[in-house]
Amino acid sequence: MTVGIELNGEPVSTEAATLADLLEEKGYNGAVVATALNGTFLPKGLRAATPLSDGDAVEVVAPMQGG
Repeated sequence: MTVGIELNGEPVSTEAATLADLLEEKGYNGAVVATALNGTFLPKGLRAATPLSDGDAVEVVAPMQGG
């Protein structure tokens, strides 16, 4: 089933059922990233159990180095 979500502020359609599936689909698998769903931080351990629904807003942020 295709759902329409917002990923980092951009509308996208996805076949991903969970947040973990979305990260893999979009090429983030293996990358160290922080994730939020609808403004709520989601730790890595919850991504596979977090379903996506139409209209969800997902933020994926990579940590920055430096100071």
